[in-house]
Amino acid sequence: MNDKVNEIQISYREKIGTLKSNPIKSSSQAAELLFKNWDKNTIGLNETFKILLLNNSNKVKGIYPLSTGSITGTLVDIRILFAIVLKTLSVGVLLAHNHPSNKLEPSEADKRLTDKIKQAAQLLDVAVLDHIIITPDGGYYSFADNGLL
Repeated sequence: MNDKVNEIQISYREKIGTLKSNPIKSSSQAAELLFKNWDKNTIGLNETFKILLLNNSNKVKGIYPLSTGSITGTLVDIRILFAIVLKTLSVGVLLAHNHPSNKLEPSEADKRLTDKIKQAAQLLDVAVLDHIIITPDGGYYSFADNGLL
């Protein structure tokens, strides 16, 4: 039997050098960074879920595109999310996804997923700082700013 069948390789492309980036201090700063690094050709076509991987100083180590779905949603595998967080030795994470519809309000599914990730993160001593929804027109919604985190 091939031993490589169960081998999983995870890699992420570091878009921002950790030492060059400034610490994330606000949701507006995070949203601006996310929008700047989002593919403008697809932001209005399909929903994508990304994570910002953070060090202990809240500096961005990288942005990982976790999943891409359809116009109305995308599936997020929490096991893969935390495999990436642990493999990159990140101590904090900022969740993000886009709404192609330009609707800023989170869905009930968005809220449930955020709660589930937050609970799992507590077990691993990983800080979930925010969940940001961005839209093609440049708008954003912060779970932390609206008391949902």
